[in-house]
Amino acid sequence: MAQEAQEIQETPARNDLPRDESGALDKKSRRVQQMFGRIAPRYDLLNRVLSLNTDQRWRRRTVRMAKPAGPVLDVCTGTGDLAAAFAHATGDQVVGVDFCAPMLVRGKDKKACRSVRFARGDALALPLPSDRFDVVAVAFGIRNVADLDQGLRELVRVARPGGRVAILEFTMPRGRIFGAFYKLYFGRILPFLGNLVSRSRAYTYLNSSVLEWASREELAQRLQAAGCERVEVHPLTFGIAAVHLGVKAS
Repeated sequence: MAQEAQEIQETPARNDLPRDESGALDKKSRRVQQMFGRIAPRYDLLNRVLSLNTDQRWRRRTVRMAKPAGPVLDVCTGTGDLAAAFAHATGDQVVGVDFCAPMLVRGKDKKACRSVRFARGDALALPLPSDRFDVVAVAFGIRNVADLDQGLRELVRVARPGGRVAILEFTMPRGRIFGAFYKLYFGRILPFLGNLVSRSRAYTYLNSSVLEWASREELAQRLQAAGCERVEVHPLTFGIAAVHLGVKAS
């Protein structure tokens, strides 16, 4: 797999929040790549503070649900938190792929990621062979791809037949009171604090991308259409996030 890894280089960043003609967020790869490159130095700190470290607990829960028994791929790995959680739980090889070089640089510097192999690649065209991994996972990244269905097909493609696809992602809580609080936090508090510390508009994007994200049911249906069967949805922490688990059809 040495040929699959690409050289990590720094990329410049921009600070815009464009939309397409329909009013939806513009998720062109280069724009998203540059945005995450800009916040890479403060990304882990903000995740811990703004989630009260809940994000790490969610990742560990995802690993337990996925039950890895062989090689693992973490797509949109960022700074490698989910990859590190898998590496801690299994002695098998863990590969982390992301298209944002500054994020990968941060991940490679982490002690917890020493056994993780990082490679640069786009989630829409993974530089990896088909039918390779026992578990293919992604945490808080699939909603950022420009073509969701193509991204899901790529996750399924590189999983081995009978292997599992695990998606950890934000969702909208269903309760009226908690749902209202969630919208207030994501709509005002999180963007203000996140943008202040990161010195960018990235957390305005985060807010919009979550509020416009697919429902749990829609994501489950699209994962099935991509080639998974026995898709399960596991809400976490009052429905703030959810783990979608599917098995690649054999």
